[in-house]
Amino acid sequence: MLLLALFLAAIWVARTRILTALGSALVESDSLQRAQCAVVLGGDGFGARIVKAAQLAQAGYAPFVIVDGPSVLVGHESDMTVTYAEQHGYPASLFQPVLLPPEISSTEAEAKYVGRILKAKGICKILLVTSNYHTRRAARGFRRENPWLEVIAVPAPDRDFSPSGWWKNREGEKTFLLEWTKRLATWIGL
Repeated sequence: MLLLALFLAAIWVARTRILTALGSALVESDSLQRAQCAVVLGGDGFGARIVKAAQLAQAGYAPFVIVDGPSVLVGHESDMTVTYAEQHGYPASLFQPVLLPPEISSTEAEAKYVGRILKAKGICKILLVTSNYHTRRAARGFRRENPWLEVIAVPAPDRDFSPSGWWKNREGEKTFLLEWTKRLATWIGL
């Protein structure tokens, strides 16, 4: 009983480090380098991904940005994302929207679909821009589905998720739980 109490006390004392490590395990941030294009994954309702990719392109890391997204109630997410970037001062000519068909409902399916487009364009090195918590799983999926493709993961900040404080707000907790659930499902092949 004393051993259990000591073990629980040690976990309590180290809880911030443990929670930070679990949050950090979701994030992959590769060394920034030039690529043939940046690819922005759909699923960001706040514009951080598209702005990060546009900044990278304007800084000379990629000549253009491929933006994907599914169909939503008012059109395609990729079109709305490009409009958002334009409203923030980035030229529309910087972006190439990719309209995902309705059957694309997972990061792996998205990786396979976008990979075919990249291959057809002769692109073999990309900056993969997605939300920080999504980078590790997304990069792994793109590499697995497209072994010929060099993928540099670039995390965009997320307003609700920080690896060192995700447990301090409800949205961060939900993001953490959902992303770990998706990661585990991917590992076991679901």
